Amino acid sequence: MNNKINRSGYFSKGLFSRNSLTAFAFLAIPLAVYTIFVIYPVLQAIWFSMFKWDGLGPMTDFVGAKNFLKIFADPVFRIAIGNNFKIVFLSLFIQLPLALFIALIIARKFKGAVVYRAIFFLPYILSEVIAGVLWSFIYNPQFGIQNTILVKWIPFLADFPFLGSPTTVFYSIFFVMIWKYFGLHMVLYIAGLQNIPQEIEEAARLDGVNWWQMNLHIILPLLKPTIFLSIFFSIVGSFQTFDIVWAMGKGEPVNAAETMVTYMYKFGFQRFQLGYGSAVAIVIFLITLIVGLVYQKLTASKDI
Repeated sequence: MNNKINRSGYFSKGLFSRNSLTAFAFLAIPLAVYTIFVIYPVLQAIWFSMFKWDGLGPMTDFVGAKNFLKIFADPVFRIAIGNNFKIVFLSLFIQLPLALFIALIIARKFKGAVVYRAIFFLPYILSEVIAGVLWSFIYNPQFGIQNTILVKWIPFLADFPFLGSPTTVFYSIFFVMIWKYFGLHMVLYIAGLQNIPQEIEEAARLDGVNWWQMNLHIILPLLKPTIFLSIFFSIVGSFQTFDIVWAMGKGEPVNAAETMVTYMYKFGFQRFQLGYGSAVAIVIFLITLIVGLVYQKLTASKDI
């Protein structure tokens, strides 16, 4: 009799209680979708990366980890991963501080602030491909808009091939990335600033705190969760950069603007080396996963 009571109590209060079954029912569809569209493709890519395969015939040429060894032995991939880390560095130390500075200025209520927000955010609405094609025309050394400006102010740069020189193509494309994504981070910071009570700023002003002191010692510490979120978006996005680079020259000339995703696309879809391309995709996935785990660890340890 006691055993029956215990079993009944387990089924009514334990794993198979009505509440648990209801929760599993609601989670079933999201878990199924996540498994089909995330977990299964990752596992499939891992399996493909073990073969030398063109994506057309059967997978018979098993190479194990040779694809991964080939990746890091390729100097072009080293250029690509170096460019991705340069994008991360420049984004963290140029794009985000600039977005934060502008947000601190236009977050305050003054005449025309809404117009400035819209102007800065407008480029983010455009797709990456449209932005890349647009700036390709602007950078064109023959009929680009830049010529009408530079020929008057900086004549020696009037016909300079910004996208045609290996020394300048990367930084020319990165300038477009700043123009494209600057508004997103600015809006994030403005949203964070609007959550800070105005009473705090008013009390600081009564105590004689100036603008720099208020932002450095009061606003920025309160804005820390938003800043960390912006940093996370920037780092993960930097490792997934593809559309703008591809639209503005496919990583050329001389692979000077190559990124890991453009490198993967060239081998996986243009050269039909699907096994090798899958190995590159796994490397990108692992890098972004590590970044995500480190971010989670840092934010948890700092109690953000």
